[in-house]
Amino acid sequence: MIVFDRVRTIGCMDQGQYCTLDTSADYTCLNHEKYTLLPGFCDVHVHLREPGFSYKETIKTGSKAAARGGYTAVCTMPNLKPVCDSPEHLKMQREIIERDACIAVYPYAAITLNQAGEELANLEALAPHVIAFSDDGHGVQSESVMSDAMTRAKALGKMIVAHCEDNSLLRGGYIHDGAYAARHGHRGICSESEWRQIERDLKLADKTGCAYHVCHISTKESVELIRDAKKSGVNVSCETAPHYLLLDETNLEEDGRFKMNPPLRAKEDREALVAGLLDGTIDMIATDHAPHSAEEKSKGLQGSAFGIVGLETAFPLLYTNLVKTGILSMEALLNLLVYNPRERFNIPLGNDFSIWDLDAQYTIDPRDFLSMGKATPFADRPVYGKCLLTVYGGHAVYEGV
Repeated sequence: MIVFDRVRTIGCMDQGQYCTLDTSADYTCLNHEKYTLLPGFCDVHVHLREPGFSYKETIKTGSKAAARGGYTAVCTMPNLKPVCDSPEHLKMQREIIERDACIAVYPYAAITLNQAGEELANLEALAPHVIAFSDDGHGVQSESVMSDAMTRAKALGKMIVAHCEDNSLLRGGYIHDGAYAARHGHRGICSESEWRQIERDLKLADKTGCAYHVCHISTKESVELIRDAKKSGVNVSCETAPHYLLLDETNLEEDGRFKMNPPLRAKEDREALVAGLLDGTIDMIATDHAPHSAEEKSKGLQGSAFGIVGLETAFPLLYTNLVKTGILSMEALLNLLVYNPRERFNIPLGNDFSIWDLDAQYTIDPRDFLSMGKATPFADRPVYGKCLLTVYGGHAVYEGV
């Protein structure tokens, strides 16, 4: 049992939200003023891989990894086997969540059948049971299909959450179409493949009035388009991920742990994303936690599967590189990790929290991850901040050493 006392609490005063210690729960908080209590983080973009791909991750291992990272709520994408595109398929996932999840896990449903982008799923039947609709992993290529999806989602009071990628512009690329790709003979993914579809969808969101959220933005053009759309009153929000804020193509190595979609972009894109955090264009930070087997990530930049893990490293990386350096305040980071995602996706906080030793310094070692996925571009990176306890629903769901 971990024991604390006089734990320093950090919250957002302007929102009046603080976590408090419940001495009647099944954990004890009695002794140490140097530790810091933070409200439960919320990640609106994870891949927990079950059903269908349990060799990569399970609801049990993924939710435990999230708890270790201080997360008490996550939203899991529908690119499973079978795809969550019907109540029957969704029921399979929900039963596993109810049985195995140690934190709140909210499923998405697919926008289109089998995420093929051609025929809409039965959104009406799915809506009561899901957090939102997304074809994540696939951009919806048809403008008319996306327009119909937004119209129906608007009527249902649900959000469209979009992976924006124009397939006609991919041209077989697998890393950013920049200096590194040119120098090393790799095929590149151009920035336009992302921002061109965002541009289209913002016009549709404006026309339909649908609540629209953009996944994992990575380019400076995406930031500018969303900034302008917000100014004109479009109901849009967006996320980026820690790796796009802290890394760019200059950090690439010939290793599958540096391969994700969208790819690490240019330095000016990373700088634009940080600026988007500071001016409020970017509403939240999500990990896009996407575990794969060691074999799937062992084939270099060209042959490896897209995706890295991030739930166990997100807060230490962001705290070390953005808060301790003075780029963001702790309160601003909590808005991005806790309050903004919960408000936008209507996810309650309750009394969920985690307790951290923010002075603890260590090196990220993927061998220690609770996630089955080990691929991270941040291996061997020194960070501050170790989670000692995470509490969800009055129960300790993670206790550190």
